Amino acid sequence: VQLQASGGGFVQPGGSLKLSCTASRFSLADVAIGWFRQAPGKEREPLPCIDTTDRISSWGDSVKGRFAISRDHAKNTVYLSIDSLKPEDTALYFCATDVQDYRCSGRPLMRGRGTQVTVSS
Repeated sequence: VQLQASGGGFVQPGGSLKLSCTASRFSLADVAIGWFRQAPGKEREPLPCIDTTDRISSWGDSVKGRFAISRDHAKNTVYLSIDSLKPEDTALYFCATDVQDYRCSGRPLMRGRGTQVTVSS
C-alpha cells in the first residue's frame, strides 16, 4: 500500500493550490482519507478528511473556509484545494488513511510521502 501526495510548490500569499493524493494497489474509496500538514518545529495538524460515504470532517478554525477536500472515484484520487494561502500555511502536506479505517478521526494510520507547500512573497 502506497500513498503519494503531489501538487505542492512555491506560491505567493493569496494564491491557490490543489493537492492530489493517489494510491497504488488499493482503492481510496474503500477507506477514509485525511490530509495533514506539519511545519518544522510544530505539531502535526489534521486537515479535512473524507470517509467512505464521502462525508467530510474537518478540525481547527485555521482551515475553515479555505481548505476543501474532494474525491474523484474514477481517478482514484483525493484532492485538497487550498485558497487564500498564507505564509503560515507553509508546511509538508501529506495524505493518510485513518485509524478508524472507514470513518474520520483525524489520526493517521498509513501515510504517504508528502508534498512541500511554501507560501512566500
